[in-house]
Amino acid sequence: MQDHNNFIGKGYTFYRAKSPLRLALLGCVALVAIGGTFVDAKLIPTGASAAISQSGGVTSFADVVDHVKGAVVSVKVNTVEVSDDEGNMSPDVPDLQPGSPAERFLKKFGEQNGQPKPRAGQSLGSGFLISADGYIVTNNHVVEHGKSVSITTDDGKTYDAQVVGVDAKTDLALLKVKSDTNFPFVNFSGKSPRVGDWVIAVGNPFGLGGTVTAGIVSARGRDIGSGPYDDFLQIDAPVNRGNSGGPTFNVDGDVVGVNTAIYSPSGGSVGIGFAIPSETVKSVVASLKDNGAVARSWIGVQIQPVSADIADSLSLKSTKGALIAEPQKGSPAAEAGLKSGDVITAVNGDLIEGPRELARKISGLSPDHTVDVTIQRDGREKTLPVKLAAMPGEPKEAALTSAEQSRTELAALGLTLAPASSMQGSGKSGVVVAAIDQSGIAAQKGLRAGDIILEVAGQPVSRPSEIVAAFDAAKRDGKKAVLLRLKSADGSRFVALATQANS
Repeated sequence: MQDHNNFIGKGYTFYRAKSPLRLALLGCVALVAIGGTFVDAKLIPTGASAAISQSGGVTSFADVVDHVKGAVVSVKVNTVEVSDDEGNMSPDVPDLQPGSPAERFLKKFGEQNGQPKPRAGQSLGSGFLISADGYIVTNNHVVEHGKSVSITTDDGKTYDAQVVGVDAKTDLALLKVKSDTNFPFVNFSGKSPRVGDWVIAVGNPFGLGGTVTAGIVSARGRDIGSGPYDDFLQIDAPVNRGNSGGPTFNVDGDVVGVNTAIYSPSGGSVGIGFAIPSETVKSVVASLKDNGAVARSWIGVQIQPVSADIADSLSLKSTKGALIAEPQKGSPAAEAGLKSGDVITAVNGDLIEGPRELARKISGLSPDHTVDVTIQRDGREKTLPVKLAAMPGEPKEAALTSAEQSRTELAALGLTLAPASSMQGSGKSGVVVAAIDQSGIAAQKGLRAGDIILEVAGQPVSRPSEIVAAFDAAKRDGKKAVLLRLKSADGSRFVALATQANS
């Protein structure tokens, strides 16, 4: 089976346990099945903290663990893998003639037309509840290849979960459980931890569930090369595969980070773990909850650090700030009058230490807002108003996020959907079938990739989520099928799909 648990670098390259020392996402633990006991849910007690001795040392984390463990969940993801017995993708081979002996042989023994037969699998990660109504935070890389997602709570109950939205750039995902249960939940910390502060990690390493480890914050602001907005906490609380998406707590029981990656020779913990800080998580989760995606801003400049030599040549007093190598033509920066050689030292009065901080600061602001950018130019300080714009490519990425969500929620139909407006040549109305499982129910009913769904149950649709909602409403009303109106190259037609296919 292919190892989906270890990834390295920006490209998330697969590697095996015997590889040399590398940076790895914590990933998920592949399992065959999970057991669970159903008992009544309990709310988290409040006001707990670590026991402190008279000398100021921590004597026990038991109270804080009792305070938070009910909100930490195991995340199970059903996946489809296409690989050979060694975990490698099968090489391309020429298409085979239908009905030929070779085609019949491959079809019988697991391959058809040179393509490996998909195999179902399961993987596990971690997550945590942030609201009583069932919102859950986890990692994007835990759920991104999933066809369906479920969570198991500390009391053994299992619930189906939907992917509200994902953000690949920060490796975060937001899930939602539909239930009348009043779930226990935890809060994000209102202050950043200091290097040397105690932290407690709770998660689901290797599928064991409910595992607690402790350590300290080893460093802040780590750039591990996983994305453009790296700003990780480094912790030495042991975390392993399956801890991905789980929380790191302070001694007051508040979340200070989301466990994401480890530095390891084998994929096991060696005391160097990385967590997304709660400040980043809070802003991304808020955007995912409201919009299903993260809309980032952009000013359009190529930037670089200010070296000591550059600072001296520009008569700067320090090396802080971001040097503009070139503003892009037609960008917000160019329109505002920023020039090559300008050094950006502050945004809205907040000092900028370097290029990474500038990128994080701008991307965290809403598009179409105007910010005051302070620069050093010709030895003088100057402030220019810059109207932010949406980062190029963000609308497309938001559409892909919707497609990933629809793939999770409509897995039984075999559909991957996206707004028609997001795909060139699909028009502005409806939802396009971006991909289709030829063995799925939708394909058996005649749907094809490229078909555009115009109406569901008589109502126009423009987003995959509207199709999901229509199927949910039909099931609640006891209807056995939902009528879709489609448009394709052959014209318009109606197709009825069974509601139980989406259960």
